[in-house]
Amino acid sequence: MLYRRFGRTELQMPVFSCGGMRYQYKWQDVDFKDIPPAQQENLENTIYRAIELGINHIETARFYGTSEMQLGQILPTLAREKLIVQTKVTPFPDPQDFRKTFEKSMAYLKLDYVDLLSLHGINNQEIWNYSEKCWQVAKQLQDEGRVRYIGFSTHAPLDVILTAVNSNLFDYVNLHWYYINQYNWNAIEAANKLDMGVFIISPSNKGGLLYQPSQKLIDICQPLSPIVFNNLFCLSHPQVHTLSIGAAKPTDFDEHLKTLQLLDRAEEFLPPIIAKWQKTAVDILGENWCKTWDENLPSWEETPGNVNMKTILWLLNLALAYDMVDYGKMRYNLLGNGDHWFPGNRADKVTELNFSQCLIHSPHADKIPAMLAQAHELLGGVEVKRLSAS
Repeated sequence: MLYRRFGRTELQMPVFSCGGMRYQYKWQDVDFKDIPPAQQENLENTIYRAIELGINHIETARFYGTSEMQLGQILPTLAREKLIVQTKVTPFPDPQDFRKTFEKSMAYLKLDYVDLLSLHGINNQEIWNYSEKCWQVAKQLQDEGRVRYIGFSTHAPLDVILTAVNSNLFDYVNLHWYYINQYNWNAIEAANKLDMGVFIISPSNKGGLLYQPSQKLIDICQPLSPIVFNNLFCLSHPQVHTLSIGAAKPTDFDEHLKTLQLLDRAEEFLPPIIAKWQKTAVDILGENWCKTWDENLPSWEETPGNVNMKTILWLLNLALAYDMVDYGKMRYNLLGNGDHWFPGNRADKVTELNFSQCLIHSPHADKIPAMLAQAHELLGGVEVKRLSAS
């Protein structure tokens, strides 16, 4: 395993983290006796495999269902000083609710302290407005020796992320950034300037369902797999410190490990593969569209029907250019059901809405309504909820 300094925490962070949202039994709390022994055994074997590989950062969250409860059966049996344990607690308008939720997390984890505590889901300005009071509670917990370092996780627009980063309250950030979504690079640079740790959320899942890639993606990424290409792309940037592997079983680490021996050869492998990604998109979507599709698009709040144009067109691009239809469906059908984690609505009522005014500065105003309708036809299906709400 390779390690990177996790910003001002000075922790030596493995470049892969063991994320805890795919190996748990359920997305809701249950009595531990109701967890099938085979499910618990799988989680424990996954943790043992991570430790064996040198992946000593175990990351979970209060709202990952039974994840904390199940981890609490194994973490206390391991050498605590060799682990980096992180959990995440959602900010509440009443900061005392934040403390109560943290206490529940610790009771499940059966630990005296966590190395990293994240304010989980600072996803919009409203949540940021009351997150500062929750940060004060986290600081009290730090003073009590129950939390070593304080960070935040986010699915927010860039401006909200930058506000939180530049507050200089946090030691690290969990955010999205990977090949198909590079919009948050400015936040990573800002975090680096403040010597914050940078943790990339779910690059193989939210970064494209890369563990079940289309044949086209497989061909584009040759001689690497899509997972290894994406890992190499992310880790070729020293500003990035660790990538979350949401392992569902012990063997899920195996493909990722192939990245490690290639890190010093990134300049050899990445440029020709990136050129294939770009050429494929241009050949199918057109060069002008690829360069300018997102220029002057309105935010979902400024769009009739709160249609999330940018996300929908992005998913359509991926589906048309790279056959990433399953990924597009997964993400598209969260719109309208994902709350602040995935805001805005689908394009199911696009024929009833007039977008002329909100698209007045877009170079593609004439074609976007039809493309939104195309996206709904291709990606629309049964509306889904976030896993933690299902």
